[in-house]
Amino acid sequence: MQDQIGSLLSKYDQRVPRYTSYPTAPHFGPQVRPAHYRQWLAALDPGAPLSLYVHIPFCDSMCWFCGCHTKIVKRHQPVTQYLDVLLQEIDLVADALGPRRQVCHLHFGGGSPTILAPAEVDTLFARLRGRFDILDDADIAVEIDPRDLDPAVIPALARGGVNRASIGLQDLNPKVQAAVNRMQTFEETEEVIETLRAAGIDSFNIDLMYGLPHQDVAGVAATIDGALRLAPDRLCLFGYAHVPWMKKHQRLIDEAALPGPESRFAQYMAAADRLTRAGYRWIGLDHFARPEDSLAVAAKDGTLRRNFQGYTTDGAEARIGFGPSAIGVLPQGFIQNTAVMHDYREMVASGELPIVRGRRLSDDDRLRSAVIERLMCDLSADLGRISRDFGSGAADFAAEIAALDGMLADGLVEIEQGDLGPVVHVTAKGRPFVRAACAVFDRYLNPGETRHARAV
Repeated sequence: MQDQIGSLLSKYDQRVPRYTSYPTAPHFGPQVRPAHYRQWLAALDPGAPLSLYVHIPFCDSMCWFCGCHTKIVKRHQPVTQYLDVLLQEIDLVADALGPRRQVCHLHFGGGSPTILAPAEVDTLFARLRGRFDILDDADIAVEIDPRDLDPAVIPALARGGVNRASIGLQDLNPKVQAAVNRMQTFEETEEVIETLRAAGIDSFNIDLMYGLPHQDVAGVAATIDGALRLAPDRLCLFGYAHVPWMKKHQRLIDEAALPGPESRFAQYMAAADRLTRAGYRWIGLDHFARPEDSLAVAAKDGTLRRNFQGYTTDGAEARIGFGPSAIGVLPQGFIQNTAVMHDYREMVASGELPIVRGRRLSDDDRLRSAVIERLMCDLSADLGRISRDFGSGAADFAAEIAALDGMLADGLVEIEQGDLGPVVHVTAKGRPFVRAACAVFDRYLNPGETRHARAV
């Protein structure tokens, strides 16, 4: 059995995108400019609710495994100055949209969004609610680092309407924590969760990782057991992506302490087994949710979606990103803000939307995006039906079906003939390799690109 796993990993554990979008961010370019974004915003259906993402690009310490766009600050002044610019960007976008638009999803990410002071949280929510009609049943989520959370921020989040929190935990082993510069006790994590619940924010998910230095199956299992004691609604199990040529701070991690491919795989499967035995539904590649949670319900009824925050119930046709590096998606394509803080400030101060790159979607992009999203979300894609919906023919995928022969022979996928054409199913054995199956449908992927993480 171990030999078989090793063989599969050697074949399919290649560097491929996480497919939180298609085309993926490396294929965005400078062809999309602020003027295009204004046109796209103005063309949106005024009756369709929007999804908003707000990026807070600051932390007070660097987790060495981090792949996010963030900056370490020791003083609060840069955060306060940034908030002023962020509020201006919100106004610019709202003005470009026209009449006050409804919002069904609102996500605060980072960095550490809770680095904001309580009064600043109030100010940010006041501006968002002043410029947008945030629906009463909107999903409003915030990412939280329990280590540096000012308890006074939690009532401010509750006043703003936050109803879900995403708690970073990663691993409970002090040796692992020291190896990635993130010391965090179970008790401080538990205390934050209890405070959130007392404030009425009682829906939360916990982020865990495998593949970190010094991790092994027993340690990951112990972390899972600790996380289960916190009774989260959802858990996310992310594989550490070691890309020090892209994220220089990852050079501080001892590569000799990183587990090899077979150990990573064993950690992933052991964690998934423990979570499913605890009653959580395994969703897509790396999410787990209680059966009654909205994410599990969406997975069951086929409405699950995937975006830059991972798996989601967010079905909005347009997602607006605020802050440096933030990515948005509209029916016409993707847009991304500059990641350079100085440029972000200058563009916003001049009244210009801070867009520097993006991707206008072709019909083929939309078709392939739908196939990849269904594979990632449902582990199944009816190529004939999807092709029909996009005015194409399933024969367009003849080369891709042929390219799946190896995965078919290894029992990772099954292909049946549906009413309208081939239907690709990722098997239980193939679930860990679903990104490799998606890569077959990726017209832009250059195999072996080092910018991507390994598939498992």
